Amino acid sequence: MSLQKGNFYNTLTSSRGDDDALKSCMEETVSKLLDSDTSQRKPGFLLGKIQSGKTRAFIGVIALAFDNNYDVAIILTKGTKALAEQTIQRLKETKEGLGSFEDSNQIQIHDIMSFPDNLPEFVLTQKLVLVSKKEDDNLNRLLKTVTEFYPNLKDKKTLIIDDEADFASISFKKEKESGLIKQRTIASQIDDIRNTLKQSDFLQVTATPYSLYLQPNYDDGPDGIFLPKRPEFTVTLPTHGNYVGGDYYFIESENEDSTAFHVYDELPVAELEVLSVKKKLKRADRRSLKIEEVFTSPHTRTLRNSIVNFIVGGCIRRLQQERLNLPMEHYSLVIHTDIHKISHSWQEDVVKRLNEELINLSKNNHELFEQLLRDAYGDMKPSIELGGFHLPSFPEVLESVSRALNTGMLFVQTVNSEGDVKALLDSRGQLKLWAPLNIFIGGQILDRGITIKHMIGFFYGRNPGKFQQDTVLQHSRMYGARSKEDLAVTRFYTTGGIHEIMRRIHEFDEALRREIKRMLETGSLDGVIYFLRKDDDGKLVPCSPNKLMLSKITTLRAYTRLLPFGFQTKYKSSIAQVIRDLDQEILGLSGATEEGVLVPVTQALSILDKINQTFVYEDLDREYRWDVKGDKASLERLAYNSEDPAQRDMVWILTRTNKANRRKRDDGVRFFDAPDTSQREGVRAKELAINIPVLMLLKHEGTKEQGWKGSPFWWPVIVVPLNTPTTIFAGDTLKISSTFSKNTSGIKDTQLGHRMS
Repeated sequence: MSLQKGNFYNTLTSSRGDDDALKSCMEETVSKLLDSDTSQRKPGFLLGKIQSGKTRAFIGVIALAFDNNYDVAIILTKGTKALAEQTIQRLKETKEGLGSFEDSNQIQIHDIMSFPDNLPEFVLTQKLVLVSKKEDDNLNRLLKTVTEFYPNLKDKKTLIIDDEADFASISFKKEKESGLIKQRTIASQIDDIRNTLKQSDFLQVTATPYSLYLQPNYDDGPDGIFLPKRPEFTVTLPTHGNYVGGDYYFIESENEDSTAFHVYDELPVAELEVLSVKKKLKRADRRSLKIEEVFTSPHTRTLRNSIVNFIVGGCIRRLQQERLNLPMEHYSLVIHTDIHKISHSWQEDVVKRLNEELINLSKNNHELFEQLLRDAYGDMKPSIELGGFHLPSFPEVLESVSRALNTGMLFVQTVNSEGDVKALLDSRGQLKLWAPLNIFIGGQILDRGITIKHMIGFFYGRNPGKFQQDTVLQHSRMYGARSKEDLAVTRFYTTGGIHEIMRRIHEFDEALRREIKRMLETGSLDGVIYFLRKDDDGKLVPCSPNKLMLSKITTLRAYTRLLPFGFQTKYKSSIAQVIRDLDQEILGLSGATEEGVLVPVTQALSILDKINQTFVYEDLDREYRWDVKGDKASLERLAYNSEDPAQRDMVWILTRTNKANRRKRDDGVRFFDAPDTSQREGVRAKELAINIPVLMLLKHEGTKEQGWKGSPFWWPVIVVPLNTPTTIFAGDTLKISSTFSKNTSGIKDTQLGHRMS
């Protein structure tokens, strides 16, 4: 069908100044809707990234759809009043949304719960946009609207947009008695609405493509190949030039020459626990923290640093803008550690007390106040200089921070009330920045979707019993449009365990996106993902992706490195014999070990077991534990994959000695995780790792001066071969009985294992 670009689309895109890439994306989406037969089981799919402009895109899709004979657009939002309200406000904007058409009586925009049931028939001749939360009452009201209040709507051509499509939209459960797989309530309600409409198309909009792989499929291929039920079509949303996502926070942050290297500050688990209120006690535990000691207690060190860093960083940005005669922006820090309101109240008390103490120090203890600011200034300096930006002098920053604190420029607000959500949002549907420096403390309202402008601090500690891939990614409010100048003063605070889980989920997400992109670019219909697990007998078997425990996943791709880090060695006296045995076995391998030697995978697995006997994990506030079983299973699978019978079930071993790496980096906080050098053994490893993996065995001195316990030890690094298909290895899985429950991709925050890079 020929695409018509008319008044709605042309006016909107001109008003917004949309670029060619975005317009091409929106036009391709509507063209495919017109030419396809979509449904909830075979939807159209608009795939973006977190905070990448998906709402802007689907508003443009609606405008173009209205130009092409669609009469009604139904937008299904996540089940929070905040996100529904934000969507309504974005739609009603006169420049960026459809508000100008509503003002001229061409379009009606309504929240389904406030949509009148007695409108004159004339109103229904206009284009209609209805926003409904994916929640029982909202969806029942929507169904009643098209069946009872305005039955003529059933005959109108309708576009259903499922925003943030994930578990709520594709969700199944297994009934205990019958064993039958059935849809959950929300998915069934959406089906009922669509089946009521005579002409409708279904477009899912999401940044978490994992939902593509959640529908039950009993026809998976052999050897662990998962054949996904793909949507009717997929269009990828381009990211704009200022977009910042997981690559910056979890990949580029490993580069010491990047501003991203300075973004992460590890939050001790013990401190996170102090900031949460025990549900049984229903009050803060004063044995861990007395509010009057908040400024001196070691249990609030990271929180204190995060707030002082935020204030200094925000003031530096405003000084930079003042110097260039630019408008001075407002900035935000988000504290998101708990969903319980009682914890939010306690955290607000703590933060406000910190603010009061800072003001008091600025007036009465200038020496200590100046030292605190110097520390924060020193923290910001390296990243600002790496970015090549102007760094105001310390006296300028000192004066600016003093003025900010003493004139009420710091505003602290708890954001956890659904009832007053309208008061929390500005005219563009974003969280309102009331003051130059804003600290927001909250729970579920901050979970997803809500846009927070100029966020340069993120204090994150959501640590549920199970993590879900879509939820964790959506929690990443630091993703989105960020200026390079803002990034230079941005800091991210979370525990080492949560940071590692987020890294793994980012790796997993990117692997799925690469496969989707490959299929789209090649037009291939044979795209596959390998999902594997190890059964109780130690055998590698296929694993339905519905069962993945995401804290235990390993995403394998060409030249991925798998290695333990964060461990400590046992004392020399207790491991001396094991080290001697390892020395004899490893150094006694036949062949030139500097160049590499082939050994059976069984021998490599035995070596890993012996190395594991020499490690301990004594940092009780961290959960860096080597998932040796997962690494062994991955190594075994990779060795088996070779098409060359002579190399099958074999592993290359590279040996290096006299290594002298420290246990922790120069900052004394983060663990060192690069025992191999890319210029030496890394080059040879890539030459060998073509069809089978390489196991690098690096003997370290392990001196006390380097942070170890005075014993030499062997540090293993697995290098994934070049010819490796996209493979997701699950070190653990959910029970089959919960395969199709809402938490099918749950993550248990247990042993975290190893680093992938």
